[in-house]
Amino acid sequence: MKKLLVFAMSMAALVACNNEKPMPVMPDGGQNDSLQRIIEQKDNEINEIMATLNEIQEGFREINEAEGRVSVAKAGERADKAQLIRENIQFISQRMAQNRELLKKLKEQLNGSTLKGDQLQKAIDNLTQELQDKDTQLTQLRDELDKKDIHIAELDETIANLNTDVENLRTEGEQKTQTINTQDKQLNTAWYVFGTKKELKEQGVLNEGQVLRGNFNKNYFTKVDIRQFSDLKLYSKDVKLLTTHPSSSYQLVRDANKQYSLRISNPQLFWSTSKYLVVQVK
Repeated sequence: MKKLLVFAMSMAALVACNNEKPMPVMPDGGQNDSLQRIIEQKDNEINEIMATLNEIQEGFREINEAEGRVSVAKAGERADKAQLIRENIQFISQRMAQNRELLKKLKEQLNGSTLKGDQLQKAIDNLTQELQDKDTQLTQLRDELDKKDIHIAELDETIANLNTDVENLRTEGEQKTQTINTQDKQLNTAWYVFGTKKELKEQGVLNEGQVLRGNFNKNYFTKVDIRQFSDLKLYSKDVKLLTTHPSSSYQLVRDANKQYSLRISNPQLFWSTSKYLVVQVK
């Protein structure tokens, strides 16, 4: 929680700086209303995020205190210690539910805010991790109570809710990873083809001197990952690139038989102008 407190102090300082900022004055003496509205919007967003952060931090503080009371009760000899433990577990369950909702609210506030930055996202990640840590701690608590023949149904319910939250977070993370991987694959996918002028015309790739205009046979192309594709043997002594690619990003290299190969030295630059490569050979 120390990192969160440091972040909260930084946010508070930012609020103070915004509030103390003098009002810009136009040459005619009037206030710059547009700039003032921006400052007020920033202040409101920061205040709302800080309020939610403070609520979550207060919730964890109260949860920690309740866990302390449970530890004292389970170690004591009072006849009503099971009831004391039960009451505190109920409180922990309610406060954890509130913190889950507040964390959800905080994420929504960040998504809808003009305030963007690594520190904001890091604060949310830390709070999410703390919720997951509580899952582990409460599971350990249940094991300890079971050994003392103290079974609290509310504790099982709390742990079940936490397990659901952790699973939801894991699923959300997997979905984001899958989306990123899909986008990454799309960004690094390209297609190439080489053939004679006649072959390219037959497939609609070359049409009245124009390349890749109108309907052409996309199945005629070979799909490649540009990160792993650097050499293309063309099996011809006469080649011509019909698509445009920066000349500094590739070389046409002859082998012992005087046949050309295309060697891509800078894939990102080479494919920056077109994700399609068309080579005419004879």
